[in-house]
Amino acid sequence: MPDAASAPVPVRSPAPVPAPARGLKVADWFDARTGMYRWAKTNMRKIFPDHWSFILGEICLYSFVLLVLTGLYLTLFFTPSMTTVVYHGSYGPLQGVRMSEAYQSALHISLDVRGGLLMRQMHHWAALILVAGILTHMMRSFFSGAFRRPREINWLVGFTLLPLAMFEGLTGYDLPDDLLSGTGTRVVQGGILSVPIVGTYLSSFLFGSEFPGTSYVPRFNAIHVLLFPGAMSVMLAAHLALLFFHKHAQYPGPGRTNKNVVGFPLLWVRAAKAGGYFLLVSGTVALVATLGQINPVWAYGPYRPDQVSAGSQPDWYMAFADGLERIMPGWEIRLWGHTLVLGVLIPLVVFGLVLAVIGAYPLFEAWVTGDDGDHHLLDRPRNRPVRTGFGVAWISLYILLFAGAGNDIIATRFRVSVNVVTWVVRIGFFVLPPAAFVAAKRIALGLQRRDRDRVLHGRETGVLKRLPNGGVIEVHALLPHDKLHTLTAHDQPAPLTDPPLSPSWAGSRLPPLLRRLRVRLSRAMYGPHGRVPKPTAREYQEHHPAPQKEKTESPL
Repeated sequence: MPDAASAPVPVRSPAPVPAPARGLKVADWFDARTGMYRWAKTNMRKIFPDHWSFILGEICLYSFVLLVLTGLYLTLFFTPSMTTVVYHGSYGPLQGVRMSEAYQSALHISLDVRGGLLMRQMHHWAALILVAGILTHMMRSFFSGAFRRPREINWLVGFTLLPLAMFEGLTGYDLPDDLLSGTGTRVVQGGILSVPIVGTYLSSFLFGSEFPGTSYVPRFNAIHVLLFPGAMSVMLAAHLALLFFHKHAQYPGPGRTNKNVVGFPLLWVRAAKAGGYFLLVSGTVALVATLGQINPVWAYGPYRPDQVSAGSQPDWYMAFADGLERIMPGWEIRLWGHTLVLGVLIPLVVFGLVLAVIGAYPLFEAWVTGDDGDHHLLDRPRNRPVRTGFGVAWISLYILLFAGAGNDIIATRFRVSVNVVTWVVRIGFFVLPPAAFVAAKRIALGLQRRDRDRVLHGRETGVLKRLPNGGVIEVHALLPHDKLHTLTAHDQPAPLTDPPLSPSWAGSRLPPLLRRLRVRLSRAMYGPHGRVPKPTAREYQEHHPAPQKEKTESPL
């Protein structure tokens, strides 16, 4: 009998290796030629902070996507021509009326094309939401200081999207050639003609001849479909690339510093949220377009130069410029043999200056403060009272001029004189923004004092305690450490001092007048009247002394 130890051991053949899936082969082939896997492995796990206000920028992006999709659909049916035709469509009240082919095709899209009216209204509503989203997103970035280094370029890129979106909407508003849009186009042409030297050339370039001519709809259509969308696509791509590189600045909180990021990875958490937000925005725009009628061109009739629709109003984002024109007196002067229409020219200049000030503010603040450090933590608006005051002043000015753009509607609705409404807006133009600035600054300083009191004395509990001498006090409870961190995490830069006392002026070549101006502005923003000193660790320990046998570390 053979020994069991010497018996041959059966050898098992190795299990067959499964062939790679077809999709894996395609992925390997693509990665070998592009290196996409290594790039995705490095970047798709990038952490982005999370906050509800970040969706404002996403609303802008998704509104732009909806504009492109609905615009492509409308382009299939719209005829950008001003050739005169006689209408014989399905809308009875306009039967036999002479109109342009552009207006006839707008009627055809609205009344005859399946889904055409829904697409038109989604396109219009998405344009309004896009500009509203850009403005709201910019205000969030402004009040929280998200524009500071290293995000100044991204602020300027995002700001450029605002005038692009406004003029993109304006050119689209003028395309149907109905009575309302034609009236608005006539206002635009008058504003262009008021520009000295180049106004007549610009008018000839856009309109081809005397208004209305036969060329402005095809030219506006090319600008609306090609020029502005292309420029906006480039700006959006640059904005998203810079955002991906720098990430969102995060709000202060426990564990959050200028050197780390607390949030969620791009894949799959942020990607899943982005997909859900896109569906939510698309559904909301579709619902609003279904329930809310906007721009019923069939009710206005075709444009005729000898007619003006009563109560005509521009889209809300152009109300700022329209309000400026309505409250400006009809001044004209003769200069070097030319007539300058100041009633139109000055509002155009003021409108441009306001936009320029908004765009250049980050550079101004950096210059005033001398701040050249990187900032990845956002400010609470109350901790920057002067900046908050500027933002509130601009918002108040916009609301006032928005009301000025509807002075005729306000006059008829409330049965007052249109001259009274106009003069109220004129006076408010000089009074309301400074008053709003002072009020917002004082409120912000008051909130800072309240935060300081909460840090040093704790929160009110509503519990009353009687003292041995008969007095009554309210018991305060200490704030948790995470709340204390949020209330005290902000920086308070020291204001600039006179050049001989400040090392920051070393090597400066600024003229003495600009130096003194810079020092005064810095003191106004960060001096005793521009902030409330936040509690120090020593002040906290003095108000909350530790027991003698125990040693505690101040959370500040």
